[in-house]
Amino acid sequence: MFVKVVEAISKYAIPFIFLGITIYGLFKKVSVYEAFTDGAKEGFTTGVRIIPYLVAMLVAIGVFRASGALELLTKVLSPITNAIGMPGELLPMALMRPLSGGGAQGVMSELITTHGPESLIGRISAVMMGSTETTFYVLAVYFGAVSIKKSRHALSAGLLADLAGLLTAVYVSRLFFGA
Repeated sequence: MFVKVVEAISKYAIPFIFLGITIYGLFKKVSVYEAFTDGAKEGFTTGVRIIPYLVAMLVAIGVFRASGALELLTKVLSPITNAIGMPGELLPMALMRPLSGGGAQGVMSELITTHGPESLIGRISAVMMGSTETTFYVLAVYFGAVSIKKSRHALSAGLLADLAGLLTAVYVSRLFFGA
C-alpha cells in the first residue's frame, strides 16, 4: 500500500514543481521565460569554463579504473559492506559515485543488466545514485570554475554526506523492497 502511494506521488511531483515555480514567478511579477533563458546562457558560459577541469577529472577516473585500484579497494572494503548489510556487488557503485556521475551510471547499468531492475541490488543502486553526489567532480569542476583555491571542509563534508546517503540508500531500500 505504502509503495503505491509513493509511486503515485512521484508520478506527479516534477510537473507540480515546474508548475509551482512558474506560478510563483508570475505571482512575483518575474518574466519567467526571460529568467530561464538568462540562466541557460549563464549555464552555457560556465560549461565552457569548466571543460579543462572536467577533462582532468575524467582522465584521473580512467586511470583509477584501468589500474585495478577500484577492484583492489573493493576487495579490501568487503568486510565493511557485509557488516552494514550492503551487497558486495554495490561497492564499485559506492566508490565510483563520489568520483563521477557518468562512471557511476555505467556501474549502475551493469548492475541492473546483471541482476535486474527489480532486484534488491538494482533498486539500492538506483536509490544510491539519487541520494549521493559526485563530490570530487563538484570540487574539481565547480570550485575550479569559480577559482576557489581553499575548499576548507568541503571535501570532508561532501564525503560525509555521501556516506549518509549510501547508508540511507541501503536502509531505505531494504525497508521498502525487503530482504
